[in-house]
Amino acid sequence: MDLYSNKQRWKLVLALVALGIVGASLWYSSGIVERVRTEERKKVQLWAEAVRNRAQLVNYTDSLFKRLREEDHKKMELWADAQTRLTQDDANDLSFYLRVVSDNTTVPVIITDEHGDMKFARNLDKGVEEDPAKLRKVLARMKKLHGPIEITIGKDLKQYLYYMDSRIVAELETVMDTIIQSFISETVMSSATVPVIFTDSTRSHVIEHNNIDTAVIANADALKERIAEMAQANTPIEFTLAGLGRSYIFYDESATVKQLRYYPYVMFGIIGLFLLVSYALFSLFRNAEQNQVWVGMAKETAHQLGTPLSSLMAWMELLKSNGTDPSAVTEMKKDVDRLEVITERFSKIGSAPDLVPEKLYHTLRATVLYLRPRLPARSKIDVIAPQNVDLEVPLNRALFSWVLENLIRNAVDAMEGEGSITIDIVPEGEQTHIDISDTGKGMPPAQFRRVFEPGFTTKKRGWGLGLSLSKRIIEQYHGGRIFVKKSAPGKGTTFRISLKTH
Repeated sequence: MDLYSNKQRWKLVLALVALGIVGASLWYSSGIVERVRTEERKKVQLWAEAVRNRAQLVNYTDSLFKRLREEDHKKMELWADAQTRLTQDDANDLSFYLRVVSDNTTVPVIITDEHGDMKFARNLDKGVEEDPAKLRKVLARMKKLHGPIEITIGKDLKQYLYYMDSRIVAELETVMDTIIQSFISETVMSSATVPVIFTDSTRSHVIEHNNIDTAVIANADALKERIAEMAQANTPIEFTLAGLGRSYIFYDESATVKQLRYYPYVMFGIIGLFLLVSYALFSLFRNAEQNQVWVGMAKETAHQLGTPLSSLMAWMELLKSNGTDPSAVTEMKKDVDRLEVITERFSKIGSAPDLVPEKLYHTLRATVLYLRPRLPARSKIDVIAPQNVDLEVPLNRALFSWVLENLIRNAVDAMEGEGSITIDIVPEGEQTHIDISDTGKGMPPAQFRRVFEPGFTTKKRGWGLGLSLSKRIIEQYHGGRIFVKKSAPGKGTTFRISLKTH
């Protein structure tokens, strides 16, 4: 009967089922996350295409404005030519030139003589023509914007025409600035749900950004690293924008998608932690329940043994008074004494036993001397005397002898009644080791820990409780350790008990 092996098989089956459920859930969750990522990528691609198209529209609008400026310049050249024609005496038909001059109602114009004195002004803001100071400022602006157009008056006199963009072009330039700002703030930034960095051609100067930590933007190294990450994740959008030249837009996956990518693992980590804590609590309660069962069974056993023991002792006295063979009575007394020890052992289970300094070598020999005549004739058992035969160790003699008996009987079973058992005492600092070695069939390393589990046994008959009880007595009641020191199939086994010397 191997209860432990059955339990292990059930644990393995349940673990495989759990892994299968976790794997299927991860696969399903990963599929959902991948679909979300695909949908977001499609939206981002549409957004990127919209950015390119809007940038083309902005550039086209700017080219229209340039053409308007060129038309203004041609108009001023024509206006200057008309002024020249009007001053010539040999002109035949001046109606066309008069109409050209009078039709200019939008382009601000100032005409000066060769010395720079202003002779004529047209289409200026209200109040400028009457204020010489304002007029000079406007003339200075005109000289910066455009070169003068020469007007010939007669043979030796010349005048110079200065102008600036018409009111329509000036208003359109304001509109153009608004369009560019709108392109940056709305199309590029506000419409993007993903992290975005808008840079100039150097890829280092940030014009705008969205969904990016400001600390990253402020740190040049962090910014460079972030831009490199975004460029690796998605090909940056490259375009030429009026007033800014060549520009780049870098973008990445949204924080939501990145969080969704790790969501299944976080979820199952939390579930796993919950299951682990639940299993630990369940094991704690189960062990507590098992302890109560052990204690209850042990105390009930001690109680049940007490009554027949009292009767046996009375019968022994009766046999002795009737002249029964004294040797037979003596042997019966040994077994009755042994039953008293066993009863004492069971009665101590569940309560903290008193540890009394005992001479370890003599305690081991007393147990062996009792067991030796009760073991198979071809099983030899010896206790190797240490240098200090009076070495004392804190023990509960009854419980410790019980552990020793369990180990010796298991060794005899492993040797199938034929072989040798050696008990060696090894002092080491503040600890003393007791090595119990046999010449039995041994065990593989995989069983070193399993032999102490309740229900584990390699015998056809047995409950697999002896070593489990021994481990409980040594570790819980004596504060020591018991473990398989060494073993191999066909080479015997050595159990080691480690106890504190003080």
